[in-house]
Amino acid sequence: MKRLCWAVVLTAATGAVQADAVDALREFTREVRTARAAFTQVVTSPDGAKKKTSSGSFEFARPNRFRFAYAKPYEQLIVGDGEKVWLYDVDLQQVTVRPMDQALGATPAALLAGSNLEKDFELKAQPSAQGIDWVQATPRTRNESIGFQSLRVGFKGKALAAIELVDSFGQRSQLNFSEVATNLAPAADAFRFTPPKGVDVLKP
Repeated sequence: MKRLCWAVVLTAATGAVQADAVDALREFTREVRTARAAFTQVVTSPDGAKKKTSSGSFEFARPNRFRFAYAKPYEQLIVGDGEKVWLYDVDLQQVTVRPMDQALGATPAALLAGSNLEKDFELKAQPSAQGIDWVQATPRTRNESIGFQSLRVGFKGKALAAIELVDSFGQRSQLNFSEVATNLAPAADAFRFTPPKGVDVLKP
């Protein structure tokens, strides 16, 4: 009987922690209008044998404006200006541009910078791991253009800590955030992009 009671208590406590993680995401999307952070991204192959690490900075302003600036090991810039999404590959001297409604969809950027969290995603608490409380975010509309199997967002208390995505090929990407600052005025040109002269501009 004593063992059963402890099991009930532990189950109830775990459920409370997980519910708090869902609440943390809801509060984040409700209260945070702008944010910036440094990130480290680790991409792991489906078999777990190969890993690639990159790093850079991330910034967003609601609704639907964001900026991923990869600095290492290769420079790459992704900018959402509210109407279009620009991807600039510095090494290839190539820019790809797509309309926002086609490029954003139910993606990590939409999860953080969008304005329709409950409309776009079904939220479910996941077990905590390594000090991070996880929330599974499942797109309510499934289509081939989404390009991933699963999407999770992690919090430490109320602070954004990580995003994990498993793509349609089983490749896992985890972004770990640090130096998170919220509700600061972004630079005037933070979410603007003009293709540099001489680069190829592709419009799929």
